[in-house]
Amino acid sequence: MPAAVTSITRFDAAVLLRRIAVAAVVAMAACGPLGLLFDVPLPALWLRAATVGLAGVLAFSILERWPRRLPKRVARWALQVGGVALAVPFTTLSIYLFSTEVGAPPFWAVPERLSGVALLTMAGLLLGPWTAVAALVRQKDALARHQALAFDLERSELARQALDARLKLMQAQVAPHFLFNTLANVQALVDVGSPQAPAVLRSLTAYLRAAVPQLHDGGDTLGQEVRLVEAYLALMHMRMPDRLRYSLHVDASLESILCPAMTLLTLVENAVRHGIDPAEEGGSIDIGIERRGTRCLIRVADSGVGFSQSGLPGTGLATLRERLALTFGGDAQLRLMARQPQGVCAEVEFPALESMP
Repeated sequence: MPAAVTSITRFDAAVLLRRIAVAAVVAMAACGPLGLLFDVPLPALWLRAATVGLAGVLAFSILERWPRRLPKRVARWALQVGGVALAVPFTTLSIYLFSTEVGAPPFWAVPERLSGVALLTMAGLLLGPWTAVAALVRQKDALARHQALAFDLERSELARQALDARLKLMQAQVAPHFLFNTLANVQALVDVGSPQAPAVLRSLTAYLRAAVPQLHDGGDTLGQEVRLVEAYLALMHMRMPDRLRYSLHVDASLESILCPAMTLLTLVENAVRHGIDPAEEGGSIDIGIERRGTRCLIRVADSGVGFSQSGLPGTGLATLRERLALTFGGDAQLRLMARQPQGVCAEVEFPALESMP
C-alpha cells in the first residue's frame, strides 16, 4: 500500500476517535443545564446525551462517504448536517421507547418522560448540527494540511529514489571508464614486448577480479578504497618501476568511513595517466588521508607534468565531482591545485560518516 494511502487511513481513524471524544464532551456540557430540568441522576442523563451524540457522529461519518455519488444540487456537507439533525430525534425516541419498563405506560403517557424527550431533542438539535458544521470546517483545514504533508513525504521519497537511480547510472558509467584507462596503461607495456608483460597481465586480471564487484556495489568504505589503490599502484609500478614512486599515509581510524566507490582510485589514476605517464623522468605520488574534526580529507599530490601539459580535468574528475554531490548533498568539495615546481595536488573533503554495516 502506498505510504500516502496508509497515512490517510491512519488520519481517518484519528479523526473518528476525535469525533467521539468531542461528542462525549458536548454531551457532558449539555448535562449541566439539562440536569436542572430533569429529575434524573447525572450519570444516566449523560449516558442518554452521549448516546444521542454518538448517533450523530455515526450519521455524520456514514454520510461522509455514502452514497459515493450525489446529485449535483445536493452538497455533501448539507447531507451530513441534515443526517445529524435527523439522528437526534430518532435516537432520543428510541432511548425512551426501549428504556420503558415492561407493563409501564408508554413515555408519551407520562408528562415527565414526554418532557424529557422534548428537552433532550431540543438540546440535541441546538448543539448537534452546529457541532457538525464546526467539525466540517476544522476537518477541511486539517485534511488539507495532512494531504500537503503526505504529498511532501511522497515527493521526498520519489526524489530520493531518483537520486539513487542517478547515482547507480553514474556508477555504471565509471566502470567502463576505469577499465579502459587501466587497459590503455598496460597496453603500452605489452606493445614494446617487455618480458614483464605476462606478469603484468596476470596481476591485472587478479586486480580486476577484485575491483569490478566493488564498482557495482555503489557504497564503499575508505578502507576498501585504500586497498584497491594499493593494488593499482603495485600494478602500475610493475609497468614503470624506474619512473613511478609512491607513498601512502592513512589514518587507520578512517577505514570504515563512507566513501563513494572509486573516489580515491579516480584521483590516483588521474595522477598516473595525466601527471606521471607523460613526464620523461616520471615522478612520485604522495597520498595522505586524515581526519579534520568531523570531516575527512583525501590528498593526492603528484610531481608530474602539471596543468600546463596535462590540460583540463578529464571525464573521471567531472564524474567524481557529481557523485560526491549526489552522495553528500553538496557537503563535499573537490579541489585541484598546481604544485611548485611542477605537479598537481587534488583534494577531496567530505563528512566523516560511518558506513552502514
